[in-house]
Amino acid sequence: MSNREQEYRELFMAEALEYYDAMSRHISELERDPADEQALRELFRLMHNLKSNARAMGYTSIGEAAHQMETVFGQLRDGEATFTGSMVPVLFGGIDTLGELIRAAGAQQEMPDVQRLLDNLDRLTRGEEPNLDDEEADDEEDVSRKLELSDLVYIQVRKLDHLMNLMGELIIDRDRILTLSREIDAPALTAAAAHFSRIADELQYSIMDARLVGVGSLFSKFPRVVRDVATAEGKEVNLTLQGEDIQIDRNILQIITDALLHLVRNAIAHGLETAAEREAAGKPAEGQLTLLAQAERDDVLVQVQDDGRGIDVEKVRRKAVERGLVTRAAAAQLNDAAVRAFLLEPGFSMAKEVTEISGRGVGLDVVKLAIDSLGGQLRVDSVLGEGTTFTLVLPTSIAVKGALLFELDERSYALPLMHTDSVVSLMPGSFSVVGGVLLTRLQDENVPVVSLRELLHLSGDQPLAPARKSTLQGRQDIIIVNYNNRRLGLIVDRFLRQQDIVVKAMSKPLDTIDLFGGVTLLGSGQVCLVLDVPALTRLFLAKRP
Repeated sequence: MSNREQEYRELFMAEALEYYDAMSRHISELERDPADEQALRELFRLMHNLKSNARAMGYTSIGEAAHQMETVFGQLRDGEATFTGSMVPVLFGGIDTLGELIRAAGAQQEMPDVQRLLDNLDRLTRGEEPNLDDEEADDEEDVSRKLELSDLVYIQVRKLDHLMNLMGELIIDRDRILTLSREIDAPALTAAAAHFSRIADELQYSIMDARLVGVGSLFSKFPRVVRDVATAEGKEVNLTLQGEDIQIDRNILQIITDALLHLVRNAIAHGLETAAEREAAGKPAEGQLTLLAQAERDDVLVQVQDDGRGIDVEKVRRKAVERGLVTRAAAAQLNDAAVRAFLLEPGFSMAKEVTEISGRGVGLDVVKLAIDSLGGQLRVDSVLGEGTTFTLVLPTSIAVKGALLFELDERSYALPLMHTDSVVSLMPGSFSVVGGVLLTRLQDENVPVVSLRELLHLSGDQPLAPARKSTLQGRQDIIIVNYNNRRLGLIVDRFLRQQDIVVKAMSKPLDTIDLFGGVTLLGSGQVCLVLDVPALTRLFLAKRP
């Protein structure tokens, strides 16, 4: 049995035992007051839910018994029968039998025979008297029955959030203790610190694991959304869901809900063609829309794919020039990925008119901001006439982030690994200057490079000074960051190490400084600023010569 199947079985067992306890309580209330409509409605609902869940899990004995019990309670609810006489012990016995079946399923044992119960329930349904010959022996067994509790508990999300916040503080203290143990160099302290570190790591992963939910809990809401939007647009759309069992932090899933909804609505309204347009283009009349999730190293990728008309890169290029986002000469040099990145600029739209369902591009900057707030990325890939794919690159957790630590002017800084493409050390001969911008050739691409020191010290409307190769002395340590399909090299003094950090929000008035996404505390006790790569990239684009 796979881990996912085991998890589903445990969830079924937890709910089934809750249903059994509730049934036992409500049928006792019904015995005291046979006219209790609330108890009847609850018993009918519980039987219906148990039937559906058991059949979905393949427990046919439980499903059939619950179905027959549901029929009898339906007759009681509708006034077609009364809860008196021989019906009482049969229904009490039926609930007991369901409890035995549920416990047998949980222990993976052979299911008890339920044929006698099914026969009696069938007689009750037809208005006949049941066979009660063996009820007395069952009553003696019921007296010695043991009480059981579910192995699962439900917990409020805010309590998990509080645990994660405490875990963050513990990670900071763990790093501090490890640093002190190395400085003091006492064998007993070093051993205790190492053991504390292992326990803290295990506790961290356990708490993070408790917060994970399946992406399917969000994906399952989209068939109705797709149906409604497709109907409103007069289009035929087939939705495919993939990777529903991929796990991600519940808070991340909550944050991307609106972004994913916007991308799906836009894909239907402006990505997919009408049936007539598709047939004219040699495509099937029904458009294909796919929601896909997959794990990639420490990240989760969520994709919205359509096989529609795609994005016309040349139209986007012309629109970007019209909007003044780039010069005509510079636009001509941009590759397709860089041009499509303009779609994510605030207010950029390819739509000729604004409708209730915005055009491809309208609102994508809002989607991008939501992803940026998580430290994630949004990618756009498209082939004209074949379709478009939006990819959300998300961390599995937002509480603890991987970061690259480096030094600048004898201070430590951190860059989130999500936006870190690579690190390189280059000699001055590897650079060239074009239009006042320092460039280097990496992986067949010209990457602009700027001194992070100069970028951080800009003030007001001051532009970046034109770059000169003569200012480069010796080896240059460079961090290549990637944001919005744009790569940028940041010259720093020295690389330090890669480390998991807990990012804390900056307090007022420092929270108004866009270039920093927060702070963290290092093991040495030093406060370390966490750089905001999207803000740095936007600043470079705005201030470059």
